[in-house]
Amino acid sequence: MTAPLRCAAIERYLGEEEARVHVLRGVSLEMQAGTVHAVVGPSGCGKSTLLYVLGLLDRPDAGQIWLDGADVAGLNDNELTQRRNEQIGFVFQFHFLMHEFTAEENVMMPMRRLGRLSRRAMRERAGHLLELVGLADKRQRPSQHLSGGEQQRVAIARALANDPVVLLADEPTGNLDTANAERVFELLTTLVQREQKALLLVTHNPAIAAASNCVHDMKDGVITRSHAP
Repeated sequence: MTAPLRCAAIERYLGEEEARVHVLRGVSLEMQAGTVHAVVGPSGCGKSTLLYVLGLLDRPDAGQIWLDGADVAGLNDNELTQRRNEQIGFVFQFHFLMHEFTAEENVMMPMRRLGRLSRRAMRERAGHLLELVGLADKRQRPSQHLSGGEQQRVAIARALANDPVVLLADEPTGNLDTANAERVFELLTTLVQREQKALLLVTHNPAIAAASNCVHDMKDGVITRSHAP
């Protein structure tokens, strides 16, 4: 089976020539469908930079990335944007919802950018995804009137809007209390298994890391160990 996400020997430098920082130092990993991988490590070790590179938001200085079996290293910016919209979903610590828009409208936004579905089809898919995250009865509610946990569930539905093969999450429960954090992570893992996605998340929460399929310990831009928790 083709791995949804694989990378090899990723290198990334940040900063000007005189003060360049070697942020990623030969990072390699592989993920299978239906699995959750956690990246853990101290602040500043390169975790978020790795997510940005794997999410095609930033280009590596060296190394290769395969998305659903296809090497994306040689794609131009427009092709990378298209591939990102089609195959990658993002969930961040802060949900970045449009507060004046309804839950349904927020979930429809990635579908609008991709431009493949009619308005009716987009609304139907948004309704289905909101039902999956337990918010079918709040699809017409402005996101500013939802609780923090509910807003993060809308963000998860939005991440799934274009049926991506990979979900990337940067501290997806970091802005929630313990009970909501547990609910959101449980929802994410259930959807990943049911929909056969691959989820790579950055977390400082040891309970979440322990509940993942694989943990990647990161230090100074290097994955020092990958192991089952």
